[in-house]
Amino acid sequence: MSIFHSLNTSASALTAQRLRMDVISSNMANIETTRGEMVDGEWQPYRRKTVSFQPREGQFSSMLQAAMGKQSKGSAGYGVTVSSIKEDTETPFQLVYNPSHPDANEDGYVQMPNVDPLREMIDLMSATRSYEANVTVLNANKAMLMKALEIGK
Repeated sequence: MSIFHSLNTSASALTAQRLRMDVISSNMANIETTRGEMVDGEWQPYRRKTVSFQPREGQFSSMLQAAMGKQSKGSAGYGVTVSSIKEDTETPFQLVYNPSHPDANEDGYVQMPNVDPLREMIDLMSATRSYEANVTVLNANKAMLMKALEIGK
């Protein structure tokens, strides 16, 4: 195990949470976008996007050590990676009555994106807290490495 293993693990978490915050920002920016993509000749509103994470697999040497019984598999994490960015197809679009809108249907209703600002703010707070926690871990690891260097003086 490298001395930089914990730094790499924290860095992967910071990268993943930063991407999550970017996707949330995109959702918030498109909260009024009624022309997201063309489906069957009609404009569809912007669809909310979500980020999925998965554990990052270790390096071959770590897995070999675990298989040989010299290291218990799962004893140390390898970090996290983004597995996918998916569109939220479960939540329906909102219908808003606005007959003067250019995208209104014959009944005067406009399909608005399925982005809920409250849900996005909660997700953003969660991503921010996770990011901050990983910065704290990164700083603690850095301090421990600095103390280890001082021992050699």
